[in-house]
Amino acid sequence: MKYIIAAIKPYKLDEVREALTAIGVRGMMVSEIKGFGTQSGHTEIYRGAEYEVNFVPKVKLEIAVSDALADDVIDTIARVATTGKIGDGKIFALDLGQVLRVRTGETGEDAL
Repeated sequence: MKYIIAAIKPYKLDEVREALTAIGVRGMMVSEIKGFGTQSGHTEIYRGAEYEVNFVPKVKLEIAVSDALADDVIDTIARVATTGKIGDGKIFALDLGQVLRVRTGETGEDAL
């Protein structure tokens, strides 16, 4: 099993969710986050004053999937979330040791 964490641009969320649902992803957790990477923030002008924005708004997706589905999930997120510009995000894939569905007590892939 894999635990996939992706940070993407917020306006890409609905498009990514629809694409993931189409390939068989049955659930995910979504959080609004702020961060910076290569771009280290940017400058904005508001009411004539210039402001340094050090953290850029992102959306974090957390998805637990079987090993068989992991590569498709990563490829789908990368394909759908890309704009070709700085700040498109990152995707991390971690090995997932155990999953337990609280309601039924199912474990492992059965709990996904």
